[in-house]
Amino acid sequence: MSIPTSNNPIYEYDKTILEQHLDTFGHVNNAVYLSIYEEARWDFITKNGLGLSEILKSRVGPVLLDLQLTFKSELNNRDQIKIVSQARSEMRNKFVMILDQKILKENGKVASTLTLSVGLMDLNARKLISPTPEWLKALGIEEFIEP
Repeated sequence: MSIPTSNNPIYEYDKTILEQHLDTFGHVNNAVYLSIYEEARWDFITKNGLGLSEILKSRVGPVLLDLQLTFKSELNNRDQIKIVSQARSEMRNKFVMILDQKILKENGKVASTLTLSVGLMDLNARKLISPTPEWLKALGIEEFIEP
């Protein structure tokens, strides 16, 4: 998967694979990939003004609705990686945004790809709401195509 062409910004997050990321086979376990991707997402939404403290104050925050995770090349101890993230301009429907991520090894080889459906939840009402301008900005959605 390549990240679709868009005017939306691309966020990059660098990380070193450490011993605690490894499983008994000596490579990164599938569940750890999801954790690494989540770490990168928290990094860019926090840098864009909507970290955990703002979510707790506003009682509105992102929820994952589905995902497609693909493994292309294993990650090993002390690998230097870059997680690349970009929101798509189009939405699945009026409540669901699409986010693409991939993990690149130091040599540029794609180790994994992830496509997410992300909703914005009103944590008091416990229901999805349409993305607010603040959340579109936090995801870096500069162009927006309604379904």
